[in-house]
Amino acid sequence: MHKVATSRVDWSGLREDFPILRERVNGHPLIYFDSAASSQKPRAVLDVVRNYYEHENANVHRGLHALSARATEHYEKSRQRVADFIGAASADEIVFTRGTTESINLVAQAWAGKFLRAGDVILLTEMEHHSNLVPWQLLAERIGARLRFVPVRDDGTLELEKLSSLLTAEVKIFAFTHVSNSLGTINPVAELCQKARSVGAMTLIDAAQSIGHMPLNVQELGCDFLAFSGHKMCAPTGIGVLYGGLDILDSVPPWHGGGEMITSVTLEKSTFKKPPHRFEAGTPNIAGAIGLAAAIDYLEGIGRAEIFKHDVDLASYALQGMADVAGLHVLGPSRDRGGVISFVMGAAHPHDLTTFADQYGLALRGGHHCNQPLMRRFGVPGTSRASFYLYSTREEIDRMVDILDKAVRFFK
Repeated sequence: MHKVATSRVDWSGLREDFPILRERVNGHPLIYFDSAASSQKPRAVLDVVRNYYEHENANVHRGLHALSARATEHYEKSRQRVADFIGAASADEIVFTRGTTESINLVAQAWAGKFLRAGDVILLTEMEHHSNLVPWQLLAERIGARLRFVPVRDDGTLELEKLSSLLTAEVKIFAFTHVSNSLGTINPVAELCQKARSVGAMTLIDAAQSIGHMPLNVQELGCDFLAFSGHKMCAPTGIGVLYGGLDILDSVPPWHGGGEMITSVTLEKSTFKKPPHRFEAGTPNIAGAIGLAAAIDYLEGIGRAEIFKHDVDLASYALQGMADVAGLHVLGPSRDRGGVISFVMGAAHPHDLTTFADQYGLALRGGHHCNQPLMRRFGVPGTSRASFYLYSTREEIDRMVDILDKAVRFFK
């Protein structure tokens, strides 16, 4: 781990932990500014995953042989590591999923499918990722529930003054993002959870963009559910987490049926394990869970508070540099934001700009970012997005600004 004795982190030194950052793209050094879509992986995570497949590869929970025992031990230790990481009261409150999307679908279909009825209200915000919108649309259509939305102001923040009229006793669940994947807006999630509790509503936090970037404790936030993905926090793809209070999870019926989530099966009927195993049918992503624990160790070695400061510094520095690029307009707050910057340039469509940037080794993301309603709210078909993480540097931002200046001249 590349740390210095003081509270300051050797950010440039950390880059040596990420082999992919030595790649060259179209003859240029890679500038990876697409971490909001998926982060890069440090060698510590790659080594742990490789070690599992080389020395421990076996199915968990079901075998009596040595490899299965070792795999099971590390898989369940990973569950406890996640619980500690987010401040859960018990490892049994941690359900392994494929990612944020599956976690939210589990809540929408299993919990809400049992407890919501026609006429009940589901409260969301206008800035939600499709993963925290489409599952609720499907549920509402199936059972006759209603959707409400907290509007987004022109500056990219929520119109929280409208909560009193939106968050009423009819609302059964309030689901919202912690950090917007397009705007970088950091929402006051603890306050939102408290307001939801005051009217008897459940809460779900989409923490995909916050979990690896800032300190987070589910008991301090007071949420009922929290969902996140490993691949956005230096862990492998295909692994994610749903946190739920144990008493809540215990009331939820199984979602997927199959092996491992049962206690007994006859031809006519099955009985099911207690949470979290009730929700983990079939062979899980064992290597992914072990890799997630390794990623947590890596992030904790740096410190999420330090990572957050680094994100904020990079975002502020980038906004200053981008302000001088002709015809460039940034969406979202001008301050108090995460390391995500979405912008439009009058001279070029986001897809064209992203393709142009790639010629210089700059990896941006162009499009609607699974935020189509939010794009319509701002009257744009999409944006270009630069997103930073612990391995990003000010020098890379300088190079990005230079490339954007080149784009202005090219598309003129």
